[in-house]
Amino acid sequence: MGVICQFSHSEGHPTLKDFIAIPDIYPAGRLDTDSEGLLLLTNDGQLQKKITDPKHKWPKTYWVQVEGIADDAALQALADGIRLNDGLTLPAEVTRLTPPETLWERTPPIRVRAAIPTSWISMTLREGRNRQVRRMTAAVGLPTLRLIRWSVGPYSLEGLSTGTWRDVRITSGFNAGSTDF
Repeated sequence: MGVICQFSHSEGHPTLKDFIAIPDIYPAGRLDTDSEGLLLLTNDGQLQKKITDPKHKWPKTYWVQVEGIADDAALQALADGIRLNDGLTLPAEVTRLTPPETLWERTPPIRVRAAIPTSWISMTLREGRNRQVRRMTAAVGLPTLRLIRWSVGPYSLEGLSTGTWRDVRITSGFNAGSTDF
């Protein structure tokens, strides 16, 4: 949280360069400074483009804590697609999520209001608009309190501790049109 997902200098926020000392790698996608979770890094420019280019439609799954109860109508609206100021979003896969028990502490903690419950949903998108998840949940009356990118394509946070990473080698048989490796 609070980190700009780039290696070049940025005024007012730390960047990946402040935490990662591996030369010649680049993020394949970004997280905003209020979000947490999986970030893929690569030294392969072609692969970076394939991961981030919407025409390849790599699924990205987010665990989202929202303010309010995610009822069936809100989940269906998110699944169908939401009209935002930059157009209709693609349909999403949306399910209720049991509050994750193994999450790390968030710093700073989310805003908690005693009279307003929170709930968790899982959203899988195949596009990546600026602050899309936050805008979609707000549009159905469920402001995002915490946003964690759980997975991108076949890669997830499963088995990773906070601040750790996994080195994955992709073979020459990689097909950008699928997530088969």
